Amino acid sequence: MIVLALAGMASTFSLGRWQLSRADEKRALQALVAERQQQPLLDGASLVGALSATQLEALRHRAISLQGKWLPERTVYLDNRSMDQRAGFYVLTPLHLLGHETVVLVQRGWAPRDFADRLALPEVATPAGTVRISGRIAERASRVYALGEEGRELIRQNLDLDAFRVETGLPLAPVVVWQTGAPSDGLLRQWPEPSSGLVTHQGYAFQWFGLCALIGLLFVWFQVVRPVFRSPGR
Repeated sequence: MIVLALAGMASTFSLGRWQLSRADEKRALQALVAERQQQPLLDGASLVGALSATQLEALRHRAISLQGKWLPERTVYLDNRSMDQRAGFYVLTPLHLLGHETVVLVQRGWAPRDFADRLALPEVATPAGTVRISGRIAERASRVYALGEEGRELIRQNLDLDAFRVETGLPLAPVVVWQTGAPSDGLLRQWPEPSSGLVTHQGYAFQWFGLCALIGLLFVWFQVVRPVFRSPGR
C-alpha cells in the first residue's frame, strides 16, 4: 500500500507540475505576442525570398499589411470551425503579392455553415483587382484533430502548407497570415488568442494537486489513524 500510495502521489504531483509548466509557457507566449504586436508594421517584402528558421521565428505574431490580388480558384474551406458558438468554416485564399512572385496564404475569416446542406459553400465575396489587407503572421493555418490524411477537396479538416505548395504549384511563403480587422466579404475575424488556455492549465494543475493530497490523506487515514483507533485497548 505504501508503494501504491507513493506512486499515485508522485504521478499526480508530476502531472500538476506539468500543467503549471504549460501555463508558464502560455504566459510567456502572451508576453511575446504583446511585445511583437507593438513592433513596427511589416509589409509583403518581409515574406519574399528564402527565410531562415531564425527569421521565420522572428516574424511570428508580427502585424503585417499586404497588397496583392486574390487567387479565388485556390480557396479552401476548413471545416468544423466555430465562432461565437456557431459552426462554420475558416476560409483560406492565396494572395499574390503586388510586384513579387511570392504568394501568401491568407486565413481570411469565418463563415457560417448551411445546416440544410453540409457540402454547401458559404457565400464569400472575393474582390477582383488589387486589395490591401492587414493581419498577423502565423506559423500555419488553424488546425483541429483529424484522423487520416487530408484530401484535396474544397472542404477539408486541415491544410498543410508544404503539401498545399506541392498541390497547387504556387510559390507560397513559408508562413500564413491571419487577416484581422472588421467583418467584410461575408467573413468574421474574431480569432482565438495564441496564448488562450492559461486558466485551463491552472485549473488542471489544481485538480492534480488536489488528487495528490487526497491520496495522501486517505493513506494516512486508512493505514495510520484508523488502525490506531481499532487497536486493542481503545
